[in-house]
Amino acid sequence: MFNLIKKDIIIQKSQVLLFIPFIVFFALFGQHMSPAFIFLIASTYIPINGYIYDERVESNILLNSLPYTRKEIVAAKYIGAIVYMILSIGVAGIILYLFNYDYMIRDIAIAAGLFFVFAALVFPLFYILKPGYIGMAVMIGFIVSVLILPPIVQFLAKHFTAITEFLTSLSTTILYFSGAGIAIGLYFISWMVSQFIYQHKAF
Repeated sequence: MFNLIKKDIIIQKSQVLLFIPFIVFFALFGQHMSPAFIFLIASTYIPINGYIYDERVESNILLNSLPYTRKEIVAAKYIGAIVYMILSIGVAGIILYLFNYDYMIRDIAIAAGLFFVFAALVFPLFYILKPGYIGMAVMIGFIVSVLILPPIVQFLAKHFTAITEFLTSLSTTILYFSGAGIAIGLYFISWMVSQFIYQHKAF
């Protein structure tokens, strides 16, 4: 399974080389942006590109001819995504620090939680949608999420005061652990859903 995880970084050599300039660009020109958003973009860079590459070259046909079970193929994607998220956030953190871009551990925690939620919603689509539509669907979904989520959160905070008051009454520690539990739970459910879809998919 380790070779399956390593595959994503090997086949993306040229794109991985663009990762550092990509983050440097945000460090230089993204001072108005939330550090959590930059960490989120960094964390999704390799996993999403890996899925899009697999779709483009139809690598699933090759993978299913190798001595790996379909369960292992899906597991490698989900475990690999966590590994690359940690590495990407680490590299992005070093780059932002070198460019004096202020951020806190909280920003990294928020980005990691958002990554789990985003991945949980998007990864199953790679096993459902037809080739050729996945990359576009992910890009549209990401842009739409960025545009509509802040207004939705503001609307809920303004009109559902009971929920807002309840959340503000909780300690920061409880909020972080609750958020982490929900995000990881969604990721695990997504893993099971993707595994079920992939087990019954014909190539």
